[in-house]
Amino acid sequence: MNENDKLTFRSSWALSILTIDVLRRSGADITVASVEKQLRVDACHGVKIVADALVSDCRDAVFDLIALPGGVPGATNLKESEVLESIVKKQASDGRLNAVICASPAEALGSRGLLKGLKATCYPSFMEQLAPACATTVESRVPQDGKVVTSRGPCTTMEFAVALVEQLYGKERADEVSGPLVVTFIDNVV
Repeated sequence: MNENDKLTFRSSWALSILTIDVLRRSGADITVASVEKQLRVDACHGVKIVADALVSDCRDAVFDLIALPGGVPGATNLKESEVLESIVKKQASDGRLNAVICASPAEALGSRGLLKGLKATCYPSFMEQLAPACATTVESRVPQDGKVVTSRGPCTTMEFAVALVEQLYGKERADEVSGPLVVTFIDNVV
């Protein structure tokens, strides 16, 4: 099974690393890809992350999940990647899972028309931008609609990641992963 978490310059490291960690705890095979021309990603607050591949190397790969972190201007950099655009559009048209958090629901999926007819959320300051891109904006922490999972921001990342495990492997595996992490869910998102 392949899952993919896309990273970009100035992305929030917490959104990226927590999602990667939880998915790897579940047994997922993760490919971390950079939309830039180099593998090293300079995340927020001086945190450095080394990606496994460039997004351009992933254009023909098939993933069960593509998860995009947020952060600013990280989400904008994701939005500006034409290669990533073709990858997430193919993911959606093939009926496979896309997941976005923080500013990325508005920037990386909403701006590409991939949230039409769906309920979605994002970081509070991007809700106005998100509204015309989806059917309904909600303030739920991790709404799931069809093959799209969205989430609000840094403090909802753990719930977001566990929701992805549940989407991929089922509730039992999600519970096995979340138990040792001492995750308390709000809104019954998982």
